[in-house]
Formats: sequence, structure tokens, C-alpha cells
Amino acid sequence: MAPARPAVDIAWAVVPPGSPRRAHAWALLARLLPADAELDNRCPRCGGPHGPVTVSGAPFVASVTYAGGYAIAAVAEIRDAAALGVDAEPEVDARREAAGMAGVLGDGEATVRDWVRVEAALKADGRGLRVEPATVVVTPTAGGWTAVVPGGEVYAGWDAAGPPGVVVSVAVLSPGSPEA
Repeated sequence: MAPARPAVDIAWAVVPPGSPRRAHAWALLARLLPADAELDNRCPRCGGPHGPVTVSGAPFVASVTYAGGYAIAAVAEIRDAAALGVDAEPEVDARREAAGMAGVLGDGEATVRDWVRVEAALKADGRGLRVEPATVVVTPTAGGWTAVVPGGEVYAGWDAAGPPGVVVSVAVLSPGSPEA
């Protein structure tokens, strides 16, 4: 029997063309989190507003992603997840299709699903694309998958429901993990 999935709430919103994506993502997080939660996403390297989402003032972890015309947010209580990552990509993207997915995750052809699983794990890890995506090992499990991030942890993941035409994956670090 597969272990129970942690409780993760996911929401999405359409981002109209020309509208700031971050504002829509933050509005989703505000809806999903308690009123006393404070959000930040300062980049640990440069200080810009594009780093991992951090929550203070409430016992939650959060992650956001953007795909096509959508902002997607995920939150979990820290009793359920010590770290959280969500990633999404449109199922069909003309520019991606023209470039192909060969070599993006090492030798061979990757799928969009492969990519969002890796990216969700890297977001949960907190280092994002500073870790070479091809070094992440994703293995299917009963009801989901695991991702081993070099120099990091083993993340539990699953493919989640999302907006129409968008592939979504979620990765979490168990609260009992050594890095938690």
C-alpha cells in the first residue's frame, strides 16, 4: 500500500495578457493561506523577486509556477511537508515543439511530464535550476513518483489536476526527512 499523500492545496487563475503574473500568484496564495501569513520570494543569489516562495507568520510552505496563461499556486502545512515545489507546462507549446525535448534531461527524448516532475523537485529542493536537471533521478512509485536530487533529498511527488491543457506536478519533502 502506498503511503498517504500529504495535504497540498492547489489553485490556479487565468493571467490576462499584459497583467503581472506575480500579482495573480500572490492573490492565489493569499486565498490559500491564513490571513497572518507573510510572503516573500527574494532570490538567495541576487535579491530579486524571483526566488523560492517563503511563508512567515504561519506554519506553511508554498510554491508558485506559471504555464501558458495561468498562475498556479500550491500550499501545505509544515506538519505535512517540510518543503514544497509545484511546476506546470502547457501540454502543447509551438516553440517547445519546434526545439524538441531531446537532451533537456540527459540523453534521449524527454516528455513534458518528465520535465515538470524534475522542475517540481528542484523547486522543493530550493536550488532550482542551479542544479543540473539531467542529474535528478525520477522513479515511478505506486500512486506517484520519487525524485532524488543530487546533494539534496528524496522528494515524493505526484501529477496533479490543473487547468485545461496544462501538465502539473507536485513534489514534497517529508517533515521527518534529515534536511527538514
